[in-house]
Amino acid sequence: MVSIHPHAEIPDQLFTDPEAEARWRARFTSARNSTPDWARLAPDRNLYVSNISGVWEVYAWDRATDTHRQVTDRPNGTSHATLSPDGETIWWFADTDGDEFGQWMVEPFGGRAPGEEPQQALPGVHDGYPAGLEIGSDLVASATATDDGTTIWVNRGVQGERGGATIVYQSEHDAGAAALSYDETLLAISHSEHGDSRHPALRVLRLGDGSREEDNTVVAEKWDGEGKGLDAIVFPPIAGDQRLLVSHERRGRPELLIWDLATDTETELHLDLPGELSADWYPDGRSLLISHQYRARGELYRYDLAEGTLTRLNTRPGTVGSAAVRPDGTVEYGWSSSHSPSVVRALFTDGTDQVVLTPPGEPAPPSVALTDAFVPGPGGEIHALVTRPADAPDGPLPTLFSLHGGPHAEDEDRFSAHRALWVDAGFVVVHVNYRGSTGYGSQWRDAIEGRPGLTELEDVAAVHDWAVRTGLADPAKCVVEGGSWGGYLTLLALGTQPERWAAGVAAVPVADYLAAYEDEMEPLRAFDRALFGGSPAEVPDRYRECSPLTYVDEVRAPVLVLAGENDPRCPIRQIDNYLDRLAERGVGYEVYRFDAGHGSLVISESLRQRVAEVHFARRALGLASPVV
Repeated sequence: MVSIHPHAEIPDQLFTDPEAEARWRARFTSARNSTPDWARLAPDRNLYVSNISGVWEVYAWDRATDTHRQVTDRPNGTSHATLSPDGETIWWFADTDGDEFGQWMVEPFGGRAPGEEPQQALPGVHDGYPAGLEIGSDLVASATATDDGTTIWVNRGVQGERGGATIVYQSEHDAGAAALSYDETLLAISHSEHGDSRHPALRVLRLGDGSREEDNTVVAEKWDGEGKGLDAIVFPPIAGDQRLLVSHERRGRPELLIWDLATDTETELHLDLPGELSADWYPDGRSLLISHQYRARGELYRYDLAEGTLTRLNTRPGTVGSAAVRPDGTVEYGWSSSHSPSVVRALFTDGTDQVVLTPPGEPAPPSVALTDAFVPGPGGEIHALVTRPADAPDGPLPTLFSLHGGPHAEDEDRFSAHRALWVDAGFVVVHVNYRGSTGYGSQWRDAIEGRPGLTELEDVAAVHDWAVRTGLADPAKCVVEGGSWGGYLTLLALGTQPERWAAGVAAVPVADYLAAYEDEMEPLRAFDRALFGGSPAEVPDRYRECSPLTYVDEVRAPVLVLAGENDPRCPIRQIDNYLDRLAERGVGYEVYRFDAGHGSLVISESLRQRVAEVHFARRALGLASPVV
């Protein structure tokens, strides 16, 4: 589509110093990979995603021979993949140009024959947004969301001879396939039939051996009531074991319980840890690998169920990403800090720790470590993370207030090439874990209900005041920036707090909430109904009050908007509505449109967007010349 709006400028370079230019680009282009997943019954067969080719794609790793091969090769990349339990088959999700709508495909672990195409994995299952996939040895449970709601199917039979699909669950409400028992007799379903997708309930089905829906019976139900969600995590990797690990929030934060479906009894785990908890089973089912998240940092523990003992594992300070236990007891996990690039590490049973998967080439150059700030706010203490250029002069500096997406997410002490670029460009970077963020308890996360956007910006304002008052930020050179929900907050901030901001950078934002609701994917409509207390037809004034379009006439600062043509989360029409209003007013703005969805998996595209953002902000602040 040809835009009538002014296009963002993209210079060939940001820095006049060749070393500085090479350094920031290397942080984005250096090879990275996710923590590998392995086949349950064939742990030498692994999958991970990597940017080695310049696009994030799926890779297979045979540990027995230490051979790697690229599995997918699609113009806009591939991010979702898993393995069958025997490791013979790779499953990956095929959408169209990042629109997240599509179907699961399969191909052999060893690769397809020349000229052979990947095959549709699940005959009889229509295209949709993925809502959970549980692969067993004899059956597969898959969930798909569309505008009509959620459908969960079971397909039986061995791969290559898989039978037709049987619907085991169907609802207009948001739901998903959450966990399958090791013996493939029990399926846990997450659902929101009570009307609140943000605080789901659980239902467990016993899967019959027939092809009729009535062959599958409800074993148990669990719901903790209004405002208290339950999430099924995983069954133990033991045949006949009917214990389901569940996350609950009965005491105001995510904690753990074990639900024994054999007796329909539960055991809450009372662990002496202050933060939010998740977990996975050790292979013998006698211990749990505990992930503890507290104040933007993570750590791992082993919890012995019989002894009730909690032992901290020796991980470094920073952020621990996905973690799992291999059959021999080795714990593999992703790790990074604000200073150090991400790596995949293994903690062996003898206590030694080392990197286990090193991508080719030089690692990303390190960056500046962040510091913590705890700022009094209208809803309680706000945790902010601050990074200041190492060689900056004393006194206030241009400051970027970077607002995370979600909203139910958090900024962490992890490596970020995005943050490092802004710091190299001379900006202080301030992350605000506003109300609505995870990591600080259920009350903090849910405080935005009924008034989303405006509530978070009260916290952003408090941190902005603190940064100016303490001499950290130059009040005339403050930029607000974010993507997705952070992009929404950016546009809303520019209209409701115009005196605070010298510029704004909003990537894939919600800009016109009423139009966004009409066009977005159904699971997000369900999320919005839970967050706002109803649909736009039921509470129209609330949506208008919290929509950036309502305040567009108050915007004073120049704004850059980046938008994906195929975005199902923050659709393009509602962004165009906002841009058209900006054009009518004559406010300075620029637009960068790209042919993908809610972001891009193509590294060269990411580089262009980052150049556009930093170059725009520097020009808006009167710092137009390249950084030395």
